[in-house]
Amino acid sequence: MSQKNETTVLVLALLITLGVVGGGLWLFKDNIISQNQPLRNSQSNNNQESIKDRISFGEKTLIAGEIAPAKKEGVEAIALGSYEKAIAPLTAALKQKPNDPEALIFLNNARIGSAKSYTIATSLPIGSDPNASLEILRGIAQAQNEINASGGIKKVRLKVGIANDDDNPEISKQIATTLVKNQEVLGVVGPNTSDATLAAGTVYTSGKLVAITPTSTSVKISNFSSYVFRTVPSDFIAARSLANYMVNKLQKRNAAVFFNSQSNYSQSLKSEFVSSVSLEGGQVSNEFDLSQANFSAARSVEQAIKQGAEVLMLASNTNTLDKALQVIQVNEKRLALLGGDDVYTLKTLELGREKAVGMVVAVPWHIDGNFSSDFPQKSRQLWGADVSWRSALSYDATKALIAAIELNPTREGVQQALTSSNFSATGASGAIRFLASGDRNAPVQLVKIAPGTRSRTGYDFVPIPQSAIKN
Repeated sequence: MSQKNETTVLVLALLITLGVVGGGLWLFKDNIISQNQPLRNSQSNNNQESIKDRISFGEKTLIAGEIAPAKKEGVEAIALGSYEKAIAPLTAALKQKPNDPEALIFLNNARIGSAKSYTIATSLPIGSDPNASLEILRGIAQAQNEINASGGIKKVRLKVGIANDDDNPEISKQIATTLVKNQEVLGVVGPNTSDATLAAGTVYTSGKLVAITPTSTSVKISNFSSYVFRTVPSDFIAARSLANYMVNKLQKRNAAVFFNSQSNYSQSLKSEFVSSVSLEGGQVSNEFDLSQANFSAARSVEQAIKQGAEVLMLASNTNTLDKALQVIQVNEKRLALLGGDDVYTLKTLELGREKAVGMVVAVPWHIDGNFSSDFPQKSRQLWGADVSWRSALSYDATKALIAAIELNPTREGVQQALTSSNFSATGASGAIRFLASGDRNAPVQLVKIAPGTRSRTGYDFVPIPQSAIKN
């Protein structure tokens, strides 16, 4: 090969490399990452990373994206044990990006330094689902910030550790094992998905460490363990509410359900909906598995219509949301639409638009659903924007742990407090009480997609008043 051709090949190779790197940076431009942290792939992490690298109390950032210089300086100071030196840069980082919950948690941890503290941790899919993780972290960070600003739990401040489990059940178990061994940890917020919670829950139970999940809704979690709780209503409650609305309010009796057979959550919601519709005097005439490689939204909707379906119920999970949104598109408002909480996303409004108007979704919490709560106003002031149900229910999970620690700051004491029939704490969505099953004693909120301005998509999820649901 001539020297000229060799030079050309080298230049092309360099351009391709820069293109790949540049494209990768563009994909993560809105997030935050430590410059010495690799981007995470949940399929290969188990071998490439140690569990220790997945847990941080401030000595490293776990959120993918470009790290701001001020935050990087604060994290490096914590890593060196120079907690006082971390406070100023982390404060500056939050002024630059006030909606960064990781930075706020690290700042509160730095303010504690080596002083006495009570410790909790959270296990989240930071690498595989950063947006949901940030939403959950905002609730935890807000609760920590509030209790520490008020002087702490009986004058002892709260420290928070963050773990990245990638929603991988095996990794969730390994993180649980590590947290159980750390005797300072008095409770855990998480995991996120039902599959991860069920897997890690066995470890938390054997280690007698309480875990409160703010987002796992599978009915399998009910009565699963006396150490596993949740602040989110179960799929049983959501399914009953949707079935009741379908039969009694919409006056429809025949539904087709779209679900993911590979998801514990999706399977749970589908099964509970089928049972609930039957109890209401209706029927589910078709079940379509979104995980099938040959799934066709158009073909499935046409089949459902031919077999008399009047309603399409979308019990999809995060991995199959795009296919569920295809169903909304091809349906073209011919049949009424219902959905579980995984459909309650900005993406549904952005892509569904006019074809999604009128769809009713069962959600654990809505920012306009409880006018007596001051949480929406306080969260808006702290983060500069409205927060999601994940933030509200992770705030509630943290508040429950704080209240339990205040009663008895030991692992055994926390578990006993939460299982007591007299236990109650005040959260974003009102009183926090747990049934003997570990479930939260609370209803779901039904919302409807309608034209609006809050989301800036031209459409919003609007709460349906209880008076409008009852006949």
